[in-house]
Amino acid sequence: MEPSGLVSPSSTVRSLTKELQHSLDLASATSGDKVVTAQVSEILASVMIKNLDTGEEIPLIQAEEKLPAGINPLTLHIMRRTKEYITNDAAQSDDDDKTQAPLADTDGGKLKQKTTQFKKFLGKSVKKAKHLAEEYGEKAVNKVKSVRDEVFHTDQDDPSSSDDEGMPYTRPAKFKAAHSFKGPFDFDQIKVVQDLSGEHMGAVWTMKFSHCGRLLATAGQDNVVRIWVLKTAFDYFNNMRLKYNTEGRVSPSPSQESLCSSKSDTDPGASCVPEDPDTEDRNAPFRQVPFCKYKGHTADLLDLSWSKNFFLLSSSMDKTVRLWHISRRECLCCFQHIDFVTAIAFHPRDDRYFLSGSLDGKLRLWNIPDKKVALWNEVDGQTRLITAANFCQNGKYAVIGTYDGRCIFYDTERLKYHTQIHVRSTRGRNKVGRKITGIEPLPGENKILVTSNDSRIRLYDLRDLSLSMKYKGYVNSSSQIKASFSHDYSFIVSGSEDKYVYIWSTYHDLSKFTSVRRDRNDFWEGIKAHNAVVTSAIFAPHPGLIVPQETGVHEVSGLLSLTGALKTDHTEVLLSADFTGAIKVFINVKKY
Repeated sequence: MEPSGLVSPSSTVRSLTKELQHSLDLASATSGDKVVTAQVSEILASVMIKNLDTGEEIPLIQAEEKLPAGINPLTLHIMRRTKEYITNDAAQSDDDDKTQAPLADTDGGKLKQKTTQFKKFLGKSVKKAKHLAEEYGEKAVNKVKSVRDEVFHTDQDDPSSSDDEGMPYTRPAKFKAAHSFKGPFDFDQIKVVQDLSGEHMGAVWTMKFSHCGRLLATAGQDNVVRIWVLKTAFDYFNNMRLKYNTEGRVSPSPSQESLCSSKSDTDPGASCVPEDPDTEDRNAPFRQVPFCKYKGHTADLLDLSWSKNFFLLSSSMDKTVRLWHISRRECLCCFQHIDFVTAIAFHPRDDRYFLSGSLDGKLRLWNIPDKKVALWNEVDGQTRLITAANFCQNGKYAVIGTYDGRCIFYDTERLKYHTQIHVRSTRGRNKVGRKITGIEPLPGENKILVTSNDSRIRLYDLRDLSLSMKYKGYVNSSSQIKASFSHDYSFIVSGSEDKYVYIWSTYHDLSKFTSVRRDRNDFWEGIKAHNAVVTSAIFAPHPGLIVPQETGVHEVSGLLSLTGALKTDHTEVLLSADFTGAIKVFINVKKY
C-alpha cells in the first residue's frame, strides 16, 4: 500500500488538470463537439492566484511552474485561503512589482459563451468548476497518495546522498561558510554519527527533545508521532512503561511523574524486543527503531511540546491537539479546535496548562485536567491567521506570530493584550511583514528569537522591543522552518530550503569582526547532509548525555582524540530532518 499524505503542489495542479481534461474528453466523446477540449485551459486560466511579493496574478494552469519545491501543506492551505502564493526568490529579489493585465471584455464574452456550452456537457455550473482547485486541495489534505519522485524533490546524482545502505555514519558532512567569513570556524569538523531515515513516510515537519534530553519526538506528513530514545535511557523508560501497563494503574496526570521521583520497577514477565546486536551500530546514540509510535491524528502534524514530566502534546491539520505520556501507548485526551492548530506550548511553570494557536485567529490557554479552555483571545486585523506561538519570560507572557508578520504579546494571567512587534525590514522587499514561523525565548536576557518567511531570523530585546540582531544566509520563503538555540544559547541553528543546515553564533565575537555592524550577523556556517529541503534542525539540550565525559573510557566513532575530561560546552549534538523523512544525527567536537 502506498503511504498516504499530501502530494506536491505540482502533483496537485497536474492531477486537477487531468481530472478536468478527463471529464471534457468524456463529454466530447458523447457529443462529438471537439471545441470542448480547449475549454479546460480557459477554465483553469480563470482561476487566478496572486503573488504576495510581486503583485503578479497568474492563472492556475501556470501555478505548477511558479510554486517553490518542497512547499508544505500549511503554506499550501494558506495560499488557497488567501489566493496568494510566494516564490522562492521572495526574499532575494528586488525587482519591481509586475502585474498581469486583466482579461479584455471581448475575451470575457467569449469565455462566458463557451462556458455555457460547458455546463450543458457536464451538468455542473462553471462557478463550481472554478473552485475545483480548492475542493481538490481539501481532499488532498485528508488523504492523497504520495509519489516519491515528485514529493521529495531529491537530487539523484548528489554525491552527498544518504541512500547508500553501507554508508559509514562517521563520515564528515559537506561544509560551507559565508564568503565574508574567513574563520576560525566552529562546525567545520562536524560529523554524521547516525541516520534515522526510513521510518517517516514523507516530510518531517517538527522535532522536539524532551527537557531531560533523553527522548526525541518527531512528526510530520504521515500523521504519526514517533518517540526515539537514547540507548542509555531505554531501560529507564521501558520500566516506566511496564510499571503502568502491568500494575493496572490509571493514566498519569500532569505533575504526577518526574524523572527524579519515578522508580525503576522491572517486570520479568514483560519485555521489549531488543535490537539485533549484529546490525546495531554501538556508536549510534539512539536506538535505531522508535521507542513508540503514537497514532490517532488524521492529517499532517505541525508542532510538538514536551512537559518536564514526559507528557507530550501534538497539534495537527486535523484541527486537534492530542495529549500523550511516554508510559502509555494510547492518547490521553483530545482537544478539538475549529481550524488547523499551527503551534502549541506547555506552560513552563505549570504543566496543567498549555497554549494553542490556530488559523481561526484565536489564542487559547487550555486547562488539561478540566479539558476545556481557561482563557482565550483573538487576533485583530485583516489577516488573523496565527502561525506560531510560545511563552516567554518563564511564562509571564504568551506570544503569538501571525501570517502578516506580527508578534503579539499577551499577559498570561488574564490573556490580555500587552504589546506587539511588527517583524519587518525598514526598507526593500521585506518592509512588508511575512509569515512568522517560529518564536523561541532566550532565557535570562529577556529576548526572543523570531523566524519568518523573508529568510531572516531576528533577535528582539523585550525591554524596549528593539532589534538586537538579524541573522541572514539561509532560505525560508515559504516553509514552516523555525530557528532554535543550542544548549547554552551560544549558537542558533535552522533548516533551509536550499538543503543545508545553517548555524550562527548568537552574538558577534568582536575580536574577529571589528568593522561589521553589531546588529547584523551574516557569518553563517552551513552543513550539507540532505538531498531535500531541511524542514527542521535542532540542538540536543544535554550533549553530555550523548558524548561521553571521559574520552579515555569511551570513544565516539574515533572522533575524540583528546585525553582526559571533555568539556561539554565545547561539544554540540545536532539533529536535522528533511522533506523526504530522513533524520540525521551530528556530533561536533570543538578542539581549543
